[in-house]
Amino acid sequence: MLELFIVFVLTAFVGAVSVILFEAYRRRNHHMHVEAPLVFEDPSSSKQVPCPRIVDPAEKYISLIIPAFNEEKRLPGALEETMSYLQQRVAKDPSFSYEVVIVDDGSADGTKRVAFDFVKKYTVDNVRVILLGRNRGKGEAIRKGMLHSRGELLLMLDADGATKVTDLEKLEHTIQATARKKFACGDSAASDSSFRVSDIPIAAFGSRAHLEEKALATRKWYRNFLMRGFHIVVLLAAGPGIRDTQCGFKMFTRAAARKLFTNIHLKRWCFDVELVYLCKFFHIPISEISVNWSEIPGSKVNPLSIPNMLWELLLMSVGYRTGMWRVST
Repeated sequence: MLELFIVFVLTAFVGAVSVILFEAYRRRNHHMHVEAPLVFEDPSSSKQVPCPRIVDPAEKYISLIIPAFNEEKRLPGALEETMSYLQQRVAKDPSFSYEVVIVDDGSADGTKRVAFDFVKKYTVDNVRVILLGRNRGKGEAIRKGMLHSRGELLLMLDADGATKVTDLEKLEHTIQATARKKFACGDSAASDSSFRVSDIPIAAFGSRAHLEEKALATRKWYRNFLMRGFHIVVLLAAGPGIRDTQCGFKMFTRAAARKLFTNIHLKRWCFDVELVYLCKFFHIPISEISVNWSEIPGSKVNPLSIPNMLWELLLMSVGYRTGMWRVST
């Protein structure tokens, strides 16, 4: 009995401290959802272009959102590969339309210059840049990009090019198939003017889970220990179903992005876990799809990030379970 009492007291104490810390964090970050400026700047003409909103009708078939923080060296190669692929699709299918939204997350290097060079080359209709001014975190950068994109489908991908951009077709085809199956439209959906995949909330997550065995064999033992512990905490926080929550290659329909990114709170690495939680809350189907992935030098994630990730997961759990974080439907 004494042991149970001690466990109970410790649990209550930790819970109380968590709530107090969470409330302090919430008050300090009450401005976290301040929206981006309502215009983009066209560096070619110095004109200002109206900024779209996720609640507006789609104007492009697909939007690619790339968060970038001090990516002056890695961003050019990834963008060249991405733009080459998109231009090839346009050449094959003139009805294919796209935009690339680069969100500069307060970079201190030449990331902004690199991004604007691509705007000048491909025009502001196809490549746009959102400047956050100061570093707010990867999750916040992606949120801003999603909320100000024009696509029927919206893909988030990393600035390092670790995942092959051509793999977006795997996610795209899965979403299209899921939409048809969900509404029992069959192959006639494509010719039915009432069918819009953008109106159906669906998510597709790129996954590196098929590479885990090789990763376990090559990583240091302490990194494997930390990652296993992190996966257990993720399981407790968001529930089962997704093996790899942290792959930075995820696609959403416009309807799904509208629900998810108007509600997301976490601003840094664990926003991916919150996306899983919110997908389950809204009953948005998630498909986990294996993608080609390679380690790119210059990663900003290291074992020292694990405590911060665990802190964010604690905030998420306390926030939703206490009702401090409310979900707008």
